[in-house]
Amino acid sequence: MKLDRRTFIKGAGAGTAGCMLATLPGSIAALGKTSISGSEQSIASICEMCSTRCPISARVVDGKNVSILGNKQAKSFGGAVCARGGAGHSQLYDKQRIVKPLKRVGERGEGNWQEIEWDEAYATIAENLNRIKAQHGAQSVAFSSKSGSLSGHLFHLAKAFGSPNTFTHASTCPAGYVVAAKAMFGGKIKRDLGNSKYIINFGHNLYEGINMSETRGMMNAQMEKGAKLVVFEPRFSIVADKADEWYAIKPGTDVAVALAICHVLINDDLYDREFVARYVEGFAEFAKEVKAYTPEWAESVSDVPAEDIRRISHEYAAAAPHAVVDFGHRASFTTEEFEMRRALYAANVLIGNIERKGGLYFGKKASKYNKFAGEKVAPTLAKPGVDNMPKIDAKRIDMVDEQFSLLWSSGGVYQSILDATLSAQPYQLHAWVMSRTNPMQTMTDRARIVETMKKLDFVVACDIYISEGAAYADIFLPESTYLERDEEIVDKSGKSPAYYVRQQVVDVIGDTKPSWQIWKELADSLALGEYFPWQNMDTLRLFQVDKDTRLLADIKQRGWLSYGKPLMLRETSMVKDFVAQYPNAIEPDADETYASRLSFKTPSGKIELSSKKVEGFAPGRGVIKYREVALKKADELFFIQGKVAVHTNAATQNVPMLANLMSDNAVWIDPVTAGLFNISSGDKIRIYNATGSEEGHALVTPGIRPDTVFAYMGCGSKNKELARATGKGVHCGNLLPHVTSPVTGMNLHTTGVKIAKL
Repeated sequence: MKLDRRTFIKGAGAGTAGCMLATLPGSIAALGKTSISGSEQSIASICEMCSTRCPISARVVDGKNVSILGNKQAKSFGGAVCARGGAGHSQLYDKQRIVKPLKRVGERGEGNWQEIEWDEAYATIAENLNRIKAQHGAQSVAFSSKSGSLSGHLFHLAKAFGSPNTFTHASTCPAGYVVAAKAMFGGKIKRDLGNSKYIINFGHNLYEGINMSETRGMMNAQMEKGAKLVVFEPRFSIVADKADEWYAIKPGTDVAVALAICHVLINDDLYDREFVARYVEGFAEFAKEVKAYTPEWAESVSDVPAEDIRRISHEYAAAAPHAVVDFGHRASFTTEEFEMRRALYAANVLIGNIERKGGLYFGKKASKYNKFAGEKVAPTLAKPGVDNMPKIDAKRIDMVDEQFSLLWSSGGVYQSILDATLSAQPYQLHAWVMSRTNPMQTMTDRARIVETMKKLDFVVACDIYISEGAAYADIFLPESTYLERDEEIVDKSGKSPAYYVRQQVVDVIGDTKPSWQIWKELADSLALGEYFPWQNMDTLRLFQVDKDTRLLADIKQRGWLSYGKPLMLRETSMVKDFVAQYPNAIEPDADETYASRLSFKTPSGKIELSSKKVEGFAPGRGVIKYREVALKKADELFFIQGKVAVHTNAATQNVPMLANLMSDNAVWIDPVTAGLFNISSGDKIRIYNATGSEEGHALVTPGIRPDTVFAYMGCGSKNKELARATGKGVHCGNLLPHVTSPVTGMNLHTTGVKIAKL
């Protein structure tokens, strides 16, 4: 078939309409015939088909479709979108998308809904939440949201309501490396993969879990600059396929190899002595601990040959400081997540790659950048605040345990909602308000989440689809898609300040609203309107730019604004260019860098390889060390999961175009293991353990360790409302036990399973 614009539009429409299913109340299908209208001129905006949120340029084409391209102003993103970003239009007018408020009729999770008006939805929520607040206190209501710009509006409502219990998805994904960075550096740190000459990777699959900027940076480093990529991962992933070397590491032993690399760097005198002496606290304690972690020891633990660990460590040191050990996302999540991430950071610290090209660096937001420049190079954004917010005395349910004190104020241990609901630990929760979050897939032990949902007095869900979590709500609030809404200006600073903004491209379909408006209007119904004094998004944007209408117009017209010269404080060439650009810039050091200006927000003011603070709230964890973990029984196989390029965790399985690309997740099994069970590719299998049981089909491949099975996460939905995804594939969360890792609060994503042919 010839693929041109006409056939593309025809095919996309057919993909949306071709799923012959029962009509859901409140869905686009229930509306009857719908049309697409909006701007036929390109509008700069931001994608939201994954958490990267790439800059885009979008417009309506002939009233039939939406063209979504990358924003060429954002050069590091390449002016492109991935498969998920390109499929955003099929989410927009998907007949299964909910575009009217709904209330549950029947039992929770039964799938029976009735359309209602917004006034009734708000009144019902307000009546129930205020009743629960009066009877049990505001702290008995939990609020959770997908991370991102709009989470702030829900959490502002939570504070106005008086609840400390706000949660993002952090403990199911990024909390490990963020908490470890906070412990060691005092805050978040970034990777400069595009300028690396040597990259060591522990399962961070940027070629499937795509981040357009970082993925393009690593591709460029490999293809254009000849960077070497070494991957330690139990399966032959796409990033392993593109590596120079791949090692099928035993699940859960990443920390052993990372510590062995640190051992070689110190023992063979390959580390940057000057950097360590100047910027590092606790080196002696760390060096003493890693003395026992030899490559030979690591081989016995991880199955990675000692001679290769030693050689790789020497090659890595030779490329220093323009080399990096990637610190996230996936690897094999275990209870030792905190130690593993700190060990990865330590391997970077030892070669002194902080604020050097190809290493790690801190984001340069406008306020800091302007101080270095000695002039106002970039505008700073104001944050809207409200005086006299209610004082909240109750502690967040996870903060009664001091070991989680490094988690951010809004992020929390997400799965602690389950403990507080089922066991009243540390106190009883009675209601849950969730926005664009799906605990049934992102948390572990699905049966326990169902039990939690059924026990709560009241549940509210705000989303685009009725997700597995939303299927248990009492009231469903339909949010507008990212193509139908405006949002605040967002700080996207990297080596220099940068901002971008989401803007409405398409007229709203049905009766949906942006979630910022939903929470503002709900606040009115809760008699909390005084805490939401802004009228609309225009008001908020004007406040952000301090009423600078020209600046606001420029950001809206271009969509992405970056300012100044890229700056890394210890990179001579970059400091030289920076000073040449800004005559009033701070005088560089004698070595023509800003090395003396590099500081860390830790108790010692240095990078803490060993931490007295951590030792204080988590005894025994002040020094990074290896602890053996039991992830499976002797007669079980390791079960690991990962991201895939055409889906975002469990958020996109029902999007028509993406469902057509991949609707199932085969279970990867090594040929030797498959032979023991007489399993061939395509065979139906059962995968099970003490937590749960799933049925799927096998993919027999040598690209996985014999003691390990793998599945992409997000499939196997169990609610009928997600009709394209329901019953297709293995539901990973139904096999993962409810375990929380120390310090980071992370879910456990590596466990043991058995398999059987059906």
